Amino acid sequence: MSATNQLRADHDQVKRLEKIVFKCSEELKKGADIPFSDLSKIMIVISEFIDTIHHSREENSYFPCVSDHGSLKDEIHRFLVEHEFGRNVARLISRHLKLWKEGSDEREPVSRYLNAYGVFLKDHLHKENKFFDTAEANVLTKEEEANMYEEYKSVFAIVKKVEDMIKEIDYLESRPWNLSK
Repeated sequence: MSATNQLRADHDQVKRLEKIVFKCSEELKKGADIPFSDLSKIMIVISEFIDTIHHSREENSYFPCVSDHGSLKDEIHRFLVEHEFGRNVARLISRHLKLWKEGSDEREPVSRYLNAYGVFLKDHLHKENKFFDTAEANVLTKEEEANMYEEYKSVFAIVKKVEDMIKEIDYLESRPWNLSK
């Protein structure tokens, strides 16, 4: 496997979460009761998997390696801005979820910001996958790909955390509110 393929594999998991986020938003909008524990799990996956692991791989390793070749710098800058946008939307979801847990009626903003986060993921993943195709074909060497991949899998705690996050996504996919038509 290569670094690019690892990031694509991450994207496959993120796409699963994207579907969950959209479904959760839709169900909340309809007035369905979704346990706070499930909403919290969604936020944990966003924070710990998408932001802490996946975006860190891109921002701290992949993007700098591609940028070192002097190409695709504008695209990388746009992705960094988009990552920050995603973090901001996630903070808004968390803020309104906290207020909701404290008794305020925050169903609508939680639903709205979940939907916004889903839209962000859908658009962002599509653009990044095209970027990966270009970087893999025209920029990165096989050695760079292999070295970055080895770096990704060398941190056992991160590998274990990814496995845990995939289990959380599995759980969320199986929830009754997510299975309804």
